[in-house]
Amino acid sequence: MHTHNQFKTPSDEDELDDLDEDMVVGVIAEIEQEVLNESDSDNDEYDLVDMGAPVPVNDGDSSYDGNESISSDDSFDPNAADSDSDNSMPEDATTGAAGGATSAKRRKDDDNPSGSNRESEATIFDLDEEDETDETVRAMIAAIKKPRSAPPEIKLEDFITDICFHPDRDIIALATIIGDVHLYEYDNEANKLLRTIEVHSKACRDVEFTEDGRFLLTCSKDKCVMVTDMETEKLKKLYETAHDDAINTLHVLNENLFATGDDAGTVKLWDLRTKNAVFELKELEDQVTQLITNDQNKLLLATSADGYLTTFNIAARKMYVQSEPYEEELSCMGIYRGDSKLVVGTSKGRLYTYNWGQFGYHCDMYPGIKSPISLMIPITDRIACVAGEDGNIRACHIAPYRNLGVVGQHNMPIESLDVNTNGELLASSSHNNDVRFWNVKYFEDFGDIKYNDKHNAYKEKRHNLPSSKCTNTSDFFADLTKEDADDDDDPGAGPSNTA
Repeated sequence: MHTHNQFKTPSDEDELDDLDEDMVVGVIAEIEQEVLNESDSDNDEYDLVDMGAPVPVNDGDSSYDGNESISSDDSFDPNAADSDSDNSMPEDATTGAAGGATSAKRRKDDDNPSGSNRESEATIFDLDEEDETDETVRAMIAAIKKPRSAPPEIKLEDFITDICFHPDRDIIALATIIGDVHLYEYDNEANKLLRTIEVHSKACRDVEFTEDGRFLLTCSKDKCVMVTDMETEKLKKLYETAHDDAINTLHVLNENLFATGDDAGTVKLWDLRTKNAVFELKELEDQVTQLITNDQNKLLLATSADGYLTTFNIAARKMYVQSEPYEEELSCMGIYRGDSKLVVGTSKGRLYTYNWGQFGYHCDMYPGIKSPISLMIPITDRIACVAGEDGNIRACHIAPYRNLGVVGQHNMPIESLDVNTNGELLASSSHNNDVRFWNVKYFEDFGDIKYNDKHNAYKEKRHNLPSSKCTNTSDFFADLTKEDADDDDDPGAGPSNTA
Protein backbone atom coordinates (compact mmCIF):
# COMPACT_ATOMS: atom_id res chain seq x y z
CA MET A 1 0.00 0.00 0.00
CA HIS A 2 1.29 3.50 -0.85
CA THR A 3 0.46 4.90 2.60
CA HIS A 4 2.35 2.04 4.18
CA ASN A 5 5.42 2.74 2.12
CA GLN A 6 5.53 6.30 3.36
CA PHE A 7 6.22 5.08 6.93
CA LYS A 8 8.52 2.22 5.96
CA THR A 9 12.13 2.12 7.18
CA PRO A 10 14.77 0.05 5.39
CA SER A 11 15.60 -2.03 8.48
CA ASP A 12 12.00 -3.01 9.29
CA GLU A 13 10.58 -3.49 5.83
CA ASP A 14 9.40 -7.09 6.40
CA GLU A 15 7.77 -6.34 9.75
CA LEU A 16 5.92 -3.28 8.50
CA ASP A 17 4.32 -5.21 5.67
CA ASP A 18 2.40 -7.34 8.21
CA LEU A 19 0.80 -4.42 10.06
CA ASP A 20 -2.94 -4.10 10.11
CA GLU A 21 -4.04 -1.37 7.64
CA ASP A 22 -7.10 -0.37 9.68
CA MET A 23 -4.99 0.22 12.75
CA VAL A 24 -2.56 2.33 10.71
CA VAL A 25 -5.34 4.53 9.39
CA GLY A 26 -6.80 4.95 12.88
CA VAL A 27 -3.51 5.99 14.39
CA ILE A 28 -2.88 8.36 11.47
CA ALA A 29 -6.24 10.07 12.10
CA GLU A 30 -5.42 10.36 15.80
CA ILE A 31 -2.00 11.86 15.04
CA GLU A 32 -3.56 14.31 12.63
CA GLN A 33 -6.13 15.52 15.16
CA GLU A 34 -3.54 15.95 17.91
CA VAL A 35 -1.15 17.86 15.67
CA LEU A 36 -3.90 20.19 14.46
CA ASN A 37 -4.86 20.96 18.05
CA GLU A 38 -1.25 21.56 19.01
CA SER A 39 -0.43 23.86 16.10
CA ASP A 40 -1.30 27.53 16.58
CA SER A 41 -0.78 28.61 12.99
CA ASP A 42 -0.06 27.41 9.51
CA ASN A 43 3.59 28.31 10.04
CA ASP A 44 3.89 25.72 12.82
CA GLU A 45 2.53 23.02 10.52
CA TYR A 46 4.94 24.08 7.81
CA ASP A 47 7.91 23.90 10.18
CA LEU A 48 6.92 20.41 11.37
CA VAL A 49 6.78 19.11 7.83
CA ASP A 50 10.19 20.64 7.11
CA MET A 51 11.70 18.62 9.96
CA GLY A 52 11.39 15.44 7.96
CA ALA A 53 7.90 14.16 8.71
CA PRO A 54 6.52 12.15 5.75
CA VAL A 55 3.32 13.28 4.07
CA PRO A 56 1.11 10.47 2.76
CA VAL A 57 -0.46 10.79 -0.65
CA ASN A 58 -3.93 9.51 -1.43
CA ASP A 59 -3.63 6.74 -4.00
CA GLY A 60 -7.30 5.96 -4.16
CA ASP A 61 -7.68 3.99 -0.94
CA SER A 62 -11.19 4.58 0.43
CA SER A 63 -9.95 4.34 4.01
CA TYR A 64 -7.73 7.43 3.56
CA ASP A 65 -9.49 10.67 4.53
CA GLY A 66 -7.44 12.94 2.28
CA ASN A 67 -5.67 14.91 5.04
CA GLU A 68 -1.96 15.04 5.70
CA SER A 69 -0.40 13.09 8.57
CA ILE A 70 2.54 14.71 10.32
CA SER A 71 5.15 12.94 12.42
CA SER A 72 8.09 14.28 14.36
CA ASP A 73 10.27 11.18 13.80
CA ASP A 74 11.28 9.53 10.53
CA SER A 75 11.33 6.09 12.25
CA PHE A 76 7.89 6.38 13.83
CA ASP A 77 5.97 3.08 13.99
CA PRO A 78 2.19 3.58 13.84
CA ASN A 79 1.58 0.31 15.78
CA ALA A 80 3.01 1.72 19.03
CA ALA A 81 1.26 -0.83 21.29
CA ASP A 82 2.71 -3.85 19.50
CA SER A 83 5.48 -5.55 21.51
CA ASP A 84 7.22 -6.53 18.27
CA SER A 85 7.96 -2.87 17.44
CA ASP A 86 11.61 -1.84 17.28
CA ASN A 87 13.47 0.54 19.56
CA SER A 88 12.84 3.53 17.33
CA MET A 89 9.29 3.92 18.69
CA PRO A 90 8.34 6.70 21.18
CA GLU A 91 8.77 5.70 24.82
CA ASP A 92 5.20 6.67 25.81
CA ALA A 93 2.81 4.94 23.41
CA THR A 94 -0.31 6.46 24.94
CA THR A 95 0.89 10.01 24.31
CA GLY A 96 3.01 9.28 21.29
CA ALA A 97 1.16 11.50 18.86
CA ALA A 98 0.77 14.52 21.11
CA GLY A 99 4.21 14.06 22.62
CA GLY A 100 5.78 13.80 19.19
CA ALA A 101 4.12 17.00 18.03
CA THR A 102 5.06 18.82 21.25
CA SER A 103 8.66 17.70 21.08
CA ALA A 104 8.82 18.70 17.42
CA LYS A 105 7.44 22.13 18.28
CA ARG A 106 9.96 22.44 21.11
CA ARG A 107 12.80 21.49 18.79
CA LYS A 108 11.53 24.02 16.26
CA ASP A 109 11.66 26.77 18.88
CA ASP A 110 15.11 25.69 20.07
CA ASP A 111 16.73 25.01 16.71
CA ASN A 112 15.13 27.75 14.59
CA PRO A 113 17.96 30.20 13.84
CA SER A 114 15.52 33.10 13.83
CA GLY A 115 14.52 32.35 17.42
CA SER A 116 12.22 34.95 18.90
CA ASN A 117 10.97 37.58 16.50
CA ARG A 118 11.13 40.20 19.21
CA GLU A 119 14.79 39.46 19.87
CA SER A 120 15.54 39.76 16.16
CA GLU A 121 13.78 43.11 15.94
CA ALA A 122 15.68 44.34 18.96
CA THR A 123 18.94 43.30 17.33
CA ILE A 124 18.06 45.14 14.12
CA PHE A 125 17.52 48.43 15.92
CA ASP A 126 20.57 48.00 18.17
CA LEU A 127 22.81 50.18 16.02
CA ASP A 128 26.37 50.71 17.16
CA GLU A 129 28.43 52.95 14.96
CA GLU A 130 31.72 51.91 16.58
CA ASP A 131 31.17 48.21 15.83
CA GLU A 132 30.77 48.83 12.11
CA THR A 133 33.82 48.79 9.86
CA ASP A 134 32.08 49.89 6.67
CA GLU A 135 32.31 53.66 6.31
CA THR A 136 28.99 53.94 4.46
CA VAL A 137 27.10 52.02 7.16
CA ARG A 138 28.75 54.10 9.88
CA ALA A 139 27.71 57.31 8.14
CA MET A 140 24.12 56.08 7.82
CA ILE A 141 24.00 55.08 11.50
CA ALA A 142 25.36 58.48 12.51
CA ALA A 143 22.66 60.20 10.44
CA ILE A 144 19.93 58.07 12.03
CA LYS A 145 21.14 58.89 15.53
CA LYS A 146 21.21 62.64 14.92
CA PRO A 147 18.59 64.58 16.90
CA ARG A 148 15.57 65.73 14.94
CA SER A 149 16.19 69.15 13.39
CA ALA A 150 12.66 69.74 12.04
CA PRO A 151 9.11 69.10 13.30
CA PRO A 152 7.44 65.80 12.39
CA GLU A 153 4.95 65.52 9.56
CA ILE A 154 1.38 66.76 9.95
CA LYS A 155 -1.35 64.66 8.31
CA LEU A 156 -4.93 65.83 7.75
CA GLU A 157 -8.03 64.14 6.43
CA ASP A 158 -8.86 67.04 4.10
CA PHE A 159 -6.90 68.42 1.16
CA ILE A 160 -4.52 71.22 2.21
CA THR A 161 -4.74 74.21 -0.11
CA ASP A 162 -2.28 76.62 1.54
CA ILE A 163 0.06 77.00 4.53
CA CYS A 164 1.49 80.03 6.33
CA PHE A 165 3.90 80.55 9.25
CA HIS A 166 3.08 83.01 12.03
CA PRO A 167 5.58 85.93 12.02
CA ASP A 168 6.35 85.82 15.78
CA ARG A 169 5.17 82.48 17.23
CA ASP A 170 5.85 78.82 16.42
CA ILE A 171 2.45 78.45 14.80
CA ILE A 172 1.55 77.36 11.29
CA ALA A 173 -1.87 77.83 9.67
CA LEU A 174 -3.22 75.15 7.33
CA ALA A 175 -6.08 76.04 4.99
CA THR A 176 -8.24 73.19 3.68
CA ILE A 177 -10.52 72.52 0.78
CA ILE A 178 -13.62 72.46 3.02
CA GLY A 179 -13.02 76.06 4.17
CA ASP A 180 -11.48 75.41 7.60
CA VAL A 181 -8.14 76.66 8.92
CA HIS A 182 -6.17 74.50 11.37
CA LEU A 183 -3.68 76.22 13.65
CA TYR A 184 -0.79 74.00 14.81
CA GLU A 185 1.96 74.75 17.28
CA TYR A 186 5.04 73.07 15.87
CA ASP A 187 8.08 71.71 17.65
CA ASN A 188 10.92 69.33 16.78
CA GLU A 189 9.44 66.71 19.09
CA ALA A 190 5.72 66.97 18.33
CA ASN A 191 3.03 69.17 16.79
CA LYS A 192 -0.03 70.28 18.72
CA LEU A 193 -3.38 71.29 17.24
CA LEU A 194 -4.35 74.56 18.91
CA ARG A 195 -7.70 75.18 17.26
CA THR A 196 -9.74 74.76 14.10
CA ILE A 197 -11.45 77.86 12.70
CA GLU A 198 -14.41 77.39 10.39
CA VAL A 199 -14.17 80.46 8.18
CA HIS A 200 -15.51 79.68 4.69
CA SER A 201 -18.31 77.66 3.15
CA LYS A 202 -16.10 76.61 0.21
CA ALA A 203 -12.41 75.92 -0.36
CA CYS A 204 -10.07 78.33 1.43
CA ARG A 205 -7.50 79.03 -1.27
CA ASP A 206 -5.05 81.32 0.53
CA VAL A 207 -4.19 82.11 4.15
CA GLU A 208 -1.89 84.89 5.40
CA PHE A 209 -0.98 86.56 8.70
CA THR A 210 -0.63 90.31 9.04
CA GLU A 211 2.89 91.59 9.73
CA ASP A 212 2.25 91.93 13.46
CA GLY A 213 0.56 88.53 13.65
CA ARG A 214 -2.64 89.88 15.21
CA PHE A 215 -4.96 88.91 12.37
CA LEU A 216 -5.41 85.98 10.05
CA LEU A 217 -6.60 86.77 6.51
CA THR A 218 -8.24 84.18 4.28
CA CYS A 219 -9.77 84.20 0.80
CA SER A 220 -11.97 81.55 -0.70
CA LYS A 221 -13.80 80.14 -3.65
CA ASP A 222 -16.95 81.56 -2.05
CA LYS A 223 -15.71 85.06 -3.18
CA CYS A 224 -15.33 86.27 0.42
CA VAL A 225 -12.38 87.62 2.40
CA MET A 226 -12.37 87.10 6.16
CA VAL A 227 -10.19 88.67 8.84
CA THR A 228 -9.96 86.69 12.09
CA ASP A 229 -8.54 87.94 15.39
CA MET A 230 -5.85 85.49 16.57
CA GLU A 231 -6.39 86.19 20.27
CA THR A 232 -10.18 86.03 20.50
CA GLU A 233 -10.68 83.69 17.50
CA LYS A 234 -13.57 85.93 16.52
CA LEU A 235 -14.32 87.38 13.11
CA LYS A 236 -12.82 90.85 12.94
CA LYS A 237 -13.99 91.79 9.46
CA LEU A 238 -15.92 90.19 6.61
CA TYR A 239 -15.71 91.31 3.01
CA GLU A 240 -18.71 89.49 1.62
CA THR A 241 -18.71 89.08 -2.17
CA ALA A 242 -15.36 90.85 -2.33
CA HIS A 243 -15.01 89.70 -5.96
CA ASP A 244 -17.48 88.69 -8.62
CA ASP A 245 -15.44 85.54 -9.22
CA ALA A 246 -13.72 83.01 -6.99
CA ILE A 247 -10.68 84.54 -5.27
CA ASN A 248 -7.46 82.65 -5.93
CA THR A 249 -4.66 84.53 -4.15
CA LEU A 250 -4.06 87.08 -1.41
CA HIS A 251 -0.99 89.14 -0.47
CA VAL A 252 -0.40 91.25 2.67
CA LEU A 253 1.48 94.51 2.06
CA ASN A 254 1.63 95.80 5.65
CA GLU A 255 -0.44 95.84 8.85
CA ASN A 256 -3.34 97.58 7.05
CA LEU A 257 -3.11 96.93 3.30
CA PHE A 258 -3.60 93.69 1.39
CA ALA A 259 -4.35 92.76 -2.23
CA THR A 260 -6.45 90.01 -3.81
CA GLY A 261 -6.71 88.44 -7.27
CA ASP A 262 -9.47 86.25 -8.69
CA ASP A 263 -9.99 83.62 -11.37
CA ALA A 264 -11.11 86.16 -13.98
CA GLY A 265 -8.01 88.41 -13.75
CA THR A 266 -9.34 91.18 -11.47
CA VAL A 267 -6.91 92.65 -8.89
CA LYS A 268 -8.10 94.65 -5.88
CA LEU A 269 -6.35 96.55 -3.09
CA TRP A 270 -7.93 96.65 0.38
CA ASP A 271 -7.48 98.61 3.60
CA LEU A 272 -8.56 97.03 6.89
CA ARG A 273 -9.72 100.43 8.09
CA THR A 274 -12.29 100.80 5.28
CA LYS A 275 -15.27 98.79 4.11
CA ASN A 276 -14.65 98.89 0.38
CA ALA A 277 -11.68 98.23 -1.87
CA VAL A 278 -9.14 101.03 -2.34
CA PHE A 279 -9.01 100.35 -6.08
CA GLU A 280 -9.90 97.67 -8.62
CA LEU A 281 -8.20 96.93 -11.96
CA LYS A 282 -9.14 94.43 -14.64
CA GLU A 283 -6.13 94.12 -16.95
CA LEU A 284 -5.97 90.33 -17.23
CA GLU A 285 -8.19 87.73 -18.83
CA ASP A 286 -7.26 84.65 -16.81
CA GLN A 287 -6.57 83.56 -13.25
CA VAL A 288 -4.21 85.66 -11.13
CA THR A 289 -1.65 83.12 -9.88
CA GLN A 290 0.42 85.29 -7.48
CA LEU A 291 0.72 88.84 -6.12
CA ILE A 292 3.91 90.35 -4.70
CA THR A 293 5.51 93.69 -3.68
CA ASN A 294 8.92 94.86 -2.50
CA ASP A 295 9.74 96.66 0.76
CA GLN A 296 8.82 100.08 -0.64
CA ASN A 297 5.27 98.93 -1.51
CA LYS A 298 5.18 101.23 -4.51
CA LEU A 299 4.51 98.56 -7.12
CA LEU A 300 2.18 95.57 -7.01
CA LEU A 301 3.19 92.74 -9.36
CA ALA A 302 0.83 90.03 -10.62
CA THR A 303 1.44 86.87 -12.63
CA SER A 304 -1.40 85.23 -14.50
CA ALA A 305 -2.33 82.04 -16.30
CA ASP A 306 -2.64 83.88 -19.63
CA GLY A 307 1.13 84.47 -19.72
CA TYR A 308 1.45 88.10 -18.57
CA LEU A 309 3.48 89.81 -15.88
CA THR A 310 1.49 92.91 -14.91
CA THR A 311 2.67 95.72 -12.65
CA PHE A 312 0.38 98.20 -10.87
CA ASN A 313 1.33 101.58 -9.44
CA ILE A 314 -0.24 101.57 -5.97
CA ALA A 315 -0.12 105.32 -5.36
CA ALA A 316 -1.43 106.25 -8.83
CA ARG A 317 -3.94 103.36 -8.75
CA LYS A 318 -3.27 102.38 -12.33
CA MET A 319 -1.30 99.88 -14.36
CA TYR A 320 2.42 100.62 -14.54
CA VAL A 321 3.54 98.20 -17.27
CA GLN A 322 2.55 94.84 -18.72
CA SER A 323 5.05 92.37 -20.17
CA GLU A 324 5.06 90.78 -23.58
CA PRO A 325 2.84 87.68 -23.65
CA TYR A 326 4.45 84.29 -23.00
CA GLU A 327 3.22 81.02 -24.46
CA GLU A 328 3.11 79.47 -21.02
CA GLU A 329 1.50 80.10 -17.67
CA LEU A 330 3.38 82.42 -15.32
CA SER A 331 2.75 80.70 -12.02
CA CYS A 332 5.04 82.16 -9.33
CA MET A 333 7.74 84.75 -8.59
CA GLY A 334 10.23 86.07 -6.07
CA ILE A 335 12.45 89.13 -5.47
CA TYR A 336 16.22 88.69 -4.98
CA ARG A 337 19.61 90.43 -4.81
CA GLY A 338 18.59 93.47 -2.82
CA ASP A 339 15.32 94.06 -4.68
CA SER A 340 17.23 94.35 -7.95
CA LYS A 341 16.03 91.12 -9.59
CA LEU A 342 12.61 89.59 -10.12
CA VAL A 343 12.46 85.87 -11.02
CA VAL A 344 9.30 84.29 -12.45
CA GLY A 345 8.59 80.56 -12.71
CA THR A 346 6.48 79.05 -15.50
CA SER A 347 4.42 76.00 -16.33
CA LYS A 348 7.19 74.78 -18.66
CA GLY A 349 9.80 74.71 -15.88
CA ARG A 350 11.60 77.90 -16.99
CA LEU A 351 12.82 80.75 -14.79
CA TYR A 352 12.71 84.27 -16.27
CA THR A 353 14.76 87.06 -14.68
CA TYR A 354 13.81 90.76 -14.87
CA ASN A 355 15.74 93.80 -13.78
CA TRP A 356 13.66 95.68 -11.23
CA GLY A 357 11.57 98.34 -12.92
CA GLN A 358 12.07 96.80 -16.38
CA PHE A 359 9.17 94.35 -16.49
CA GLY A 360 8.36 94.55 -20.19
CA TYR A 361 10.62 91.61 -21.12
CA HIS A 362 13.03 89.34 -19.29
CA CYS A 363 16.77 89.98 -19.31
CA ASP A 364 17.72 86.35 -18.80
CA MET A 365 16.17 82.90 -18.98
CA TYR A 366 17.21 79.72 -17.16
CA PRO A 367 16.14 76.26 -18.28
CA GLY A 368 15.03 75.40 -14.75
CA ILE A 369 13.61 71.88 -14.49
CA LYS A 370 11.69 69.63 -16.86
CA SER A 371 8.51 69.60 -14.81
CA PRO A 372 6.19 72.62 -14.35
CA ILE A 373 7.12 75.11 -11.62
CA SER A 374 4.08 76.19 -9.65
CA LEU A 375 5.66 77.49 -6.41
CA MET A 376 8.63 79.66 -5.47
CA ILE A 377 9.84 80.88 -2.09
CA PRO A 378 12.97 83.00 -1.39
CA ILE A 379 15.20 81.39 1.26
CA THR A 380 18.02 83.94 1.16
CA ASP A 381 18.78 86.98 -0.97
CA ARG A 382 20.44 84.69 -3.54
CA ILE A 383 18.74 81.31 -3.09
CA ALA A 384 15.21 80.25 -4.04
CA CYS A 385 13.28 77.05 -3.52
CA VAL A 386 10.97 75.97 -6.34
CA ALA A 387 8.50 73.09 -6.48
CA GLY A 388 5.84 71.64 -8.71
CA GLU A 389 4.19 68.53 -10.02
CA ASP A 390 7.12 66.12 -9.64
CA GLY A 391 6.97 66.35 -5.83
CA ASN A 392 10.55 67.61 -5.41
CA ILE A 393 11.59 70.88 -3.75
CA ARG A 394 14.69 72.19 -5.48
CA ALA A 395 17.08 74.93 -4.43
CA CYS A 396 18.68 77.19 -7.02
CA HIS A 397 21.06 80.12 -6.92
CA ILE A 398 19.79 83.26 -8.61
CA ALA A 399 21.87 85.39 -11.02
CA PRO A 400 23.93 83.45 -11.90
CA TYR A 401 21.65 80.46 -11.99
CA ARG A 402 22.86 77.20 -10.42
CA ASN A 403 20.78 74.18 -9.49
CA LEU A 404 21.96 73.51 -5.93
CA GLY A 405 20.03 70.28 -5.38
CA VAL A 406 16.92 68.73 -3.84
CA VAL A 407 15.83 70.17 -0.50
CA GLY A 408 13.01 67.70 0.11
CA GLN A 409 10.41 65.58 -1.58
CA HIS A 410 6.81 64.37 -1.49
CA ASN A 411 5.19 61.39 -3.13
CA MET A 412 2.68 63.59 -4.93
CA PRO A 413 2.58 67.10 -6.48
CA ILE A 414 3.32 69.94 -4.06
CA GLU A 415 0.51 72.42 -3.41
CA SER A 416 2.07 75.13 -1.20
CA LEU A 417 5.37 76.36 0.27
CA ASP A 418 6.31 78.75 3.05
CA VAL A 419 9.37 79.60 5.15
CA ASN A 420 9.34 80.83 8.74
CA THR A 421 10.54 84.27 9.80
CA ASN A 422 14.13 83.33 10.73
CA GLY A 423 14.54 81.32 7.53
CA GLU A 424 15.42 78.03 9.24
CA LEU A 425 12.31 75.98 8.49
CA LEU A 426 10.68 75.36 5.14
CA ALA A 427 7.20 73.83 5.13
CA SER A 428 5.51 72.15 2.17
CA SER A 429 2.18 70.47 1.58
CA SER A 430 1.23 68.02 -1.13
CA HIS A 431 -1.81 66.38 -2.67
CA ASN A 432 -1.35 63.61 -0.12
CA ASN A 433 -2.88 65.88 2.60
CA ASP A 434 0.44 66.09 4.44
CA VAL A 435 2.69 68.92 5.63
CA ARG A 436 6.43 68.27 5.88
CA PHE A 437 9.12 70.44 7.44
CA TRP A 438 12.69 70.84 6.17
CA ASN A 439 15.53 72.46 8.09
CA VAL A 440 17.28 74.76 5.61
CA LYS A 441 19.54 76.63 8.01
CA TYR A 442 22.59 75.29 6.16
CA PHE A 443 21.87 77.75 3.34
CA GLU A 444 23.31 80.50 5.55
CA ASP A 445 26.76 79.01 4.96
CA PHE A 446 26.45 78.92 1.17
CA GLY A 447 28.87 81.28 -0.50
CA ASP A 448 27.98 83.44 -3.47
CA ILE A 449 28.46 81.83 -6.87
CA LYS A 450 30.44 83.72 -9.49
CA TYR A 451 29.46 83.93 -13.13
CA ASN A 452 32.65 82.24 -14.31
CA ASP A 453 32.36 79.26 -11.94
CA LYS A 454 32.27 75.94 -13.78
CA HIS A 455 29.47 73.55 -13.01
CA ASN A 456 28.18 70.15 -14.07
CA ALA A 457 24.46 70.48 -14.74
CA TYR A 458 23.88 66.70 -14.70
CA LYS A 459 25.44 66.22 -11.28
CA GLU A 460 23.68 69.25 -9.85
CA LYS A 461 20.26 67.92 -10.86
CA ARG A 462 20.99 64.60 -9.13
CA HIS A 463 22.42 66.09 -5.94
CA ASN A 464 20.36 65.96 -2.75
CA LEU A 465 20.93 68.51 0.01
CA PRO A 466 21.23 67.72 3.77
CA SER A 467 17.52 68.34 4.45
CA SER A 468 16.45 65.77 1.84
CA LYS A 469 15.29 62.38 3.08
CA CYS A 470 16.95 60.67 0.12
CA THR A 471 20.62 60.36 -0.73
CA ASN A 472 22.08 59.66 -4.13
CA THR A 473 23.43 56.15 -4.54
CA SER A 474 26.53 57.57 -6.20
CA ASP A 475 27.30 59.65 -3.10
CA PHE A 476 27.81 56.48 -1.03
CA PHE A 477 30.86 55.57 -3.08
CA ALA A 478 32.30 59.05 -3.58
CA ASP A 479 34.93 58.62 -0.86
CA LEU A 480 35.80 55.16 -2.09
CA THR A 481 36.38 56.47 -5.59
CA LYS A 482 38.60 59.19 -4.20
CA GLU A 483 40.65 56.66 -2.24
CA ASP A 484 41.09 54.52 -5.34
CA ALA A 485 42.27 57.56 -7.27
CA ASP A 486 44.79 58.36 -4.53
CA ASP A 487 46.09 54.80 -4.68
CA ASP A 488 46.53 55.06 -8.43
CA ASP A 489 48.52 58.27 -8.01
CA ASP A 490 50.79 56.71 -5.39
CA PRO A 491 54.12 55.96 -7.10
CA GLY A 492 54.88 53.23 -4.61
CA ALA A 493 51.68 51.33 -5.31
CA GLY A 494 51.54 48.35 -7.68
CA PRO A 495 54.28 46.20 -9.16
CA SER A 496 57.45 47.71 -10.52
CA ASN A 497 58.00 47.84 -14.25
CA THR A 498 61.77 47.98 -13.98
CA ALA A 499 63.70 45.03 -15.37
